[in-house]
Amino acid sequence: MLRLRHLRDDRGAAAVEFALVLPLLLLLVFGVMEFSRLYNVQISLSNAAREGARVMAIKNSPAAARAAAIVAAPSVTPAITGSQIFISPSPTCTAGSTVQVRITYDVALMTGWFGPNLTLTGTGAMRCGG
Repeated sequence: MLRLRHLRDDRGAAAVEFALVLPLLLLLVFGVMEFSRLYNVQISLSNAAREGARVMAIKNSPAAARAAAIVAAPSVTPAITGSQIFISPSPTCTAGSTVQVRITYDVALMTGWFGPNLTLTGTGAMRCGG
């Protein structure tokens, strides 16, 4: 009988421990999800900027470079717009010089713990072919 009473006394301990650990577990899970999503967008922006710089170095056309950068980041939602892409020097890319493409993108955060959005930047540079 003494043993049964001892088991009844420990019955709520697991619920209390779970209630204490749950906020930390949720913080960890949502933090990993948020970081993973932001990292994916950052990689996509860097790849898109590099592709835009490559097209600008080869074709010497800012419009073609912007279009290539937009197409190179299909996983970014909402899509990159031409106004978010900055090309320097513009409008021409002289042989031997370096062209730089910078994409600035505001990412809406899922949790809102660090504000409603975060600005990420992808940069790519290539030597102009002429």
